[in-house]
Amino acid sequence: MKTITTTCLLAVLASLAGTAGAEEASPVTANLTLTSKYKYRGQDQANTEAVTPAVQGGFDYSNSGFYVGNWNSSIGFTNSGLEMDFYGGYKGSITKDLGYDVGVLQYYYPQQDKVVDFNTTEIYGAMSFGPASAKLSYTVSDKYFGIEGGKGTLYGDLSANFELIPKLTLNLHVGGTSFDSEAKDNGAANYWDYKVGLTYDIGAGFSAAGAYVGGTKTDHYGDINKGRLIVSITKSM
Repeated sequence: MKTITTTCLLAVLASLAGTAGAEEASPVTANLTLTSKYKYRGQDQANTEAVTPAVQGGFDYSNSGFYVGNWNSSIGFTNSGLEMDFYGGYKGSITKDLGYDVGVLQYYYPQQDKVVDFNTTEIYGAMSFGPASAKLSYTVSDKYFGIEGGKGTLYGDLSANFELIPKLTLNLHVGGTSFDSEAKDNGAANYWDYKVGLTYDIGAGFSAAGAYVGGTKTDHYGDINKGRLIVSITKSM
């Protein structure tokens, strides 16, 4: 199943890349990433080994500030081995340097046998100023990635990307997950996650990145929150 879904993803992205490349002004962009580990909000999305390669990719369509998109990744905690994200929203600017972004995001996990339903829906709002951004996400689904009582979970994200020298960018991120009392009664615990990394623009749409990523509360969540050194290469189309 993992081989089939990965092959289909690569084929779709290749097709999209050809479409996007045919016209310079195409509103469709695509991306494909090979990474040594997939962490989301500081947590491992496969197993607790230091290296668990994942294939990721997606596409975006934008027009007059409105956008829709899809992003996918191989994972290791469902029997299908696949995460599919679907999102849409609107981006605009208040001033030259001050922007905003509002939208909705659906995390979808196709499974042959749904023992646990990980599907999650969030709405979000973000502000950006120069290289920095702040984002707040709110869970509107009843569960938060399988956690009962997850509705109302808040996730705050502060990120900044600074160009150190031409083509080399410093990536900084800190995020916080806050659960309500019902989710905590079902095993959830508030925690912080972090990322410190570098991205290098190789050229021709390729970039290479390295980052140290992890989360707090390893005493509660175990090694899935352990800090990891992650390397990846991305092709943007």
